[in-house]
Amino acid sequence: MAAPDSINLKDLSGDWVMNKDLSDDTDYILQMQGVSWFLRKAISLATITLHIKQYTTSDKLTHIDIDQTISGGVSGTTEKRTLDWTFREHSDRIFGKVKGKSQWAKLSEVDDDFLRKGWLDEVNETGVVRAYVESLDSTWTADQVWGFEEIDGKRYYARHVVVRKGEDWKQARLVYDYKGK
Repeated sequence: MAAPDSINLKDLSGDWVMNKDLSDDTDYILQMQGVSWFLRKAISLATITLHIKQYTTSDKLTHIDIDQTISGGVSGTTEKRTLDWTFREHSDRIFGKVKGKSQWAKLSEVDDDFLRKGWLDEVNETGVVRAYVESLDSTWTADQVWGFEEIDGKRYYARHVVVRKGEDWKQARLVYDYKGK
């Protein structure tokens, strides 16, 4: 189901299922990140659901907590994002040891064309969520921008992702269906 107009980046709380028909293939990205062939295959066949809780604390910082579940018995990841552009280390079951930072950003602050383009005009008012992760076990980095896009006349929550490892890079658009709160 496309995202209703009442849902925006200021409150993504709810359940979101990756729409594999609208999302790009992530196999090459996961391979660059050192994910095994077996796990990549399991992820490609599984249903991926994001359970998002977004809130603002008394210090006015936005927090986005995401518990990811993957059908087929594969353990998902947990993301605890504080939008203050401060690195935080995390040990992830799929990606290993990483450090990441997140922030509210304007599209004009994003350097990469793929990350910057394709968003609905509403992000000019709300801004976008920008997330950056560095592997501590390897040499890859991942840069993401989150927002809303129109696809086939419908509004969807999406993430644009660019992963780099040395001189190599891959990009993907991940699209999610809203399933409710």
